[in-house]
Amino acid sequence: MLGTMIGGAAMSFTAILVLQASPSQVALLATMDMAPGLLIGLHVGAWVDRLRRRPLLIATDIGRFLLLLTVPAAALLGVLHMQQLYLVAFCVSLLSVFFNVSYQAYLPSLIDRDQLLEGNSKLAAGAAVAEFSGFGLAGWLVHLLTAPFAVLIDALSFLFSALAIRGIRAPESMPEHAGSPAPILQDIIAGVREVVQQPLLRALAVCNLGMDVAGGIFAALVVLYMSRGLGFSPAVLTPIWAVGGFASLLGAVYAGRLTARLGMGPALIAGVLGTGVGMLFIPAASGATLLAAGLLIAQQLVGDAAATLFEINQSTLRQRLAPAAMLGRISATLDLGKRAATLAGTLLGGVLGTVIGVRQTLMIAAVTTLLSALWLALSPLRRLRQP
Repeated sequence: MLGTMIGGAAMSFTAILVLQASPSQVALLATMDMAPGLLIGLHVGAWVDRLRRRPLLIATDIGRFLLLLTVPAAALLGVLHMQQLYLVAFCVSLLSVFFNVSYQAYLPSLIDRDQLLEGNSKLAAGAAVAEFSGFGLAGWLVHLLTAPFAVLIDALSFLFSALAIRGIRAPESMPEHAGSPAPILQDIIAGVREVVQQPLLRALAVCNLGMDVAGGIFAALVVLYMSRGLGFSPAVLTPIWAVGGFASLLGAVYAGRLTARLGMGPALIAGVLGTGVGMLFIPAASGATLLAAGLLIAQQLVGDAAATLFEINQSTLRQRLAPAAMLGRISATLDLGKRAATLAGTLLGGVLGTVIGVRQTLMIAAVTTLLSALWLALSPLRRLRQP
């Protein structure tokens, strides 16, 4: 994840600084990162449920290592072009879809089900450290190594990941669904049906759709508002964003204690509520003042910690509720909804920001997140203490 934080910035800077990409080319490069999950995400879930997860994780890591290695190699030879970046971004994202779905399905085979909350909390803590460190390292590495060779760091991180996963010695049995003669489409429908028919998963899925639409709106406009609307320079904004990694780490460290005190359902509701409240701080800020900077920091502290609490609990709930033979398909179904809703929110944010203004649109995103919390509070999840 640390490599991905660095590589994401490095790929963008490679396009912008080295290849002089136009705004439409930069947007197309970002689209290549999202497209595979939308196109074949449900199929990936069905395939993951038929295969051993550990070899699949290793294979996707090695594939991403080799793909990213072509970027600095082409730059060294002087033959790098945008078409190669599009292809690399698309293929790396495709393999990442396989990895992420397999990763969610693999964890319950490594630890007891009552340890999943602790396991997800520790993984989230690692991700928070990567986010915090990545913000600080990405810019320096691009500056010191140049953007294409900073991508090499990302490539090596996937090789490291493959070696780490290869070191896992826990035996993995063949999935129950391995060798199933059922058509892939039938498997996909079964996974979607499980999400729709299971009351708790259905409530979680609808909440996620609302949050992800709001998140897409927010992500599309928040940097624009902070820099142009408030007047803060990148030198001020970068350390403020880094606070989010620290807040996520706190959320991960205390997620287990908060969940034990509140119960899983109320902890999920608190996570969504805190995310929405944090989002409100941004449009509440006005001008490049000390108070505005404090509100931006408050959003990182409250919003990121709450979002981490929600993510840890929703991953744990999904892993504990889903039948083991269907976990890949259920994860893929929820992931597809997330990607589609985020894309819709991004497009909607652009339209609303132009029509009614950026500040008002950010307020709509925050209110949408709060409505998602209300949805959860009215759903059967409010009574859930332990799944």
